[in-house]
Amino acid sequence: MSTMVNDTPEAGWLLLTNDDGIEAPGFRLLAQALNEAGHAIIAFAPSDNNSAAGMRINLMKPMNLRARDDLISEWSLDESKAPVRLFELDGTPCDTMIVALDGGIEHVAPNIVPRLVVSGVNLGPNMSQDSYHSGTMGAAREAGLYGMPAIASSLGSFELEGMEQAVKATVDLIEVVLDVLPLVPENLRRPHVDVSASHLTRWPDVPDHPAWRDDPKHALRTAFRHGELMLNLNVPPAWNGEVTTTRLGMRWYRNAVSFGTAEADQTALFTIGGATIDHTPVPQSDCDAVDAGRASVSCLPVWPQTHPLALDDGLLKWVLEASEGGYPAWIQS
Repeated sequence: MSTMVNDTPEAGWLLLTNDDGIEAPGFRLLAQALNEAGHAIIAFAPSDNNSAAGMRINLMKPMNLRARDDLISEWSLDESKAPVRLFELDGTPCDTMIVALDGGIEHVAPNIVPRLVVSGVNLGPNMSQDSYHSGTMGAAREAGLYGMPAIASSLGSFELEGMEQAVKATVDLIEVVLDVLPLVPENLRRPHVDVSASHLTRWPDVPDHPAWRDDPKHALRTAFRHGELMLNLNVPPAWNGEVTTTRLGMRWYRNAVSFGTAEADQTALFTIGGATIDHTPVPQSDCDAVDAGRASVSCLPVWPQTHPLALDDGLLKWVLEASEGGYPAWIQS
């Protein structure tokens, strides 16, 4: 049972979203598992499926937000174990994070301040160049832009078989990560921007003695806590129980476009989807790990490498160092 201190759970709140929509099976199963484990959750999730939305947002378009208290009973969530607040937004995954973190939570639940964002569990893998198209990863990255630590999580299959395993791996990662996070986020909405922080790039300069060198793990933990680094989890449907720290791999979508018969007043009809996927082996990559039955945890910079808040290039090599349990070594202080 969750212990409350001044109306706040002792372990803090988790902010959940996804791109498959609030009623997606992966989202429901994750909410149920977190509730069973005693984690307080508040959800701002899309009302409909927004797969492959990337970081698309709606500008100057009113978006309705609705409380989904009906799902608390429908999903058999037990509020005596941990508080639950569920909301759906008529917007994209990134819209949900912008609304939630830029005033929406204060508006509908003023006593709640989340300590970690979790996006998923997505039905389908998000590896390699999927990171550019994925709404699941886009939401986590958007949270990072707002200074929040964030995890994106995906099942490495478009079939539901194995989703329970992906949810278990997600809860395991969340609980490992919470050990290195403060109860209240340090950098929400970035009130103080410090471009001299040790984990940040000095580009175009390349210092001989970077400030992070004496303690790279501490620098990476700070980067995660401040939203400059996010975690991307992919779990194979036949997960063997092992976790490994990875980089992005290489996979290629071949013959992704199908051709149909156009209407008389149209030139052509194209559909994107149903591609053949080729995989180029890369040492310590997410694609290779999932193919081998292991859960993949990739540490990804939130900001592009020429941005002042990008991670230092030299520091990035340390994200591949793993602990005995397979998680990134910097997570475990």
